[in-house]
Amino acid sequence: MLNTPSRMAGSVTTPRLRTRREVARPPLHKVILVNDDFTPREFVVRVLKAEFRISEDQAHRIMITAHTKGACVVAVFTREVAESKATRATEMARAEGFPLLFTTEPEA
Repeated sequence: MLNTPSRMAGSVTTPRLRTRREVARPPLHKVILVNDDFTPREFVVRVLKAEFRISEDQAHRIMITAHTKGACVVAVFTREVAESKATRATEMARAEGFPLLFTTEPEA
């Protein structure tokens, strides 16, 4: 038999509880491509690929969806990243003289 310390009869042991901190995730924001009738489709695809690092096929699908429905969600990021990407993409279009617009809104 092993030599183990004996417990007092009738004693109750309770396990130690660890408190776990829950860190709140930052709210997410959608980057939205707004359709216009002036910006060439090829340019829209080029901006999507450059700023959002997506494939040609994905960029084409997003562009067509925005064209047919009026707008399309491109990606979802934290607020700061979404606003930064939307601003840079819009500025790329303005630099080329196009009215292409990217906006952001909170994700529901």
